[in-house]
Amino acid sequence: MPCTLCPHECDIDRGNGSAGFCQVGARPKVSHIQPNSVEERCLCGVYGSGMLFLSGCNMRCVFCQNFDVNIEGKGEECSIEELAKMMLDLQNKRGCQTLNWVSPSHQVDFLIEAWKIAKERGLNTPIVYNCGGYESVETLRRLEGIVDIYLPDFKFWDEELAFKYCGVRNYPEVAKAAIKEMHRQVGDLVLDEQHWAKHGLMVRHLVMPDDLGGSAEIFRWIANEISRDTFVTVMMQYTPLYRASEFPELNRHITKEEYDRALTSARGSGLTRINQQ
Repeated sequence: MPCTLCPHECDIDRGNGSAGFCQVGARPKVSHIQPNSVEERCLCGVYGSGMLFLSGCNMRCVFCQNFDVNIEGKGEECSIEELAKMMLDLQNKRGCQTLNWVSPSHQVDFLIEAWKIAKERGLNTPIVYNCGGYESVETLRRLEGIVDIYLPDFKFWDEELAFKYCGVRNYPEVAKAAIKEMHRQVGDLVLDEQHWAKHGLMVRHLVMPDDLGGSAEIFRWIANEISRDTFVTVMMQYTPLYRASEFPELNRHITKEEYDRALTSARGSGLTRINQQ
């Protein structure tokens, strides 16, 4: 069946082993699993967020920090049954607070089937859908009732810059539609009495050198079109990895002043739940 899981709509038949933009074929492909305590505190709890790092990606960010997994495709193919076991191991053996599907967009079919198996065997940890924001609304609708916490990036406000640096067309409009659908499904982030995340939307924005991401515009849009109570993480860890050295404007870390300006614009937009990371 032609694959239309993500906005690329490659229309290739992955069932016969063909691979489109994401370079993943007929079987799940996983790099590694591990508890991670450097995610947002509300996702980590005591024993960390259980990271299920999926190989491949539907974006080609020239500054990708996980380029060996996302772009070069590091990882091993596995069965749906094995994928379900990985989810259960993160819950039962590692005690993770959340189960974090990292770069899941192009492997949604596999994840849904594995989740069904794991659910029957006692999986009850909140599912985090950790993505780059380049999502198909139709695919997201299939995840309603499965995903508890949506964690998209909103990377670029400008369409041409998004194409130049991430290799995808219409990124801002696609991300807006996707984030609206995510919020429709799960609403604003809800925390339990221990301040651990239970369900809701969290949005990340990576501050770029010279404000190439368009931070102020993104924050205003979230506040005005989603909710002022949206949990937004303003990220400071931009690092010029992978091919960033080919773009002089990207080939440096951000300054404290640049990050502080982004925080000021987030606060000025009216957002009430701003996380610094």
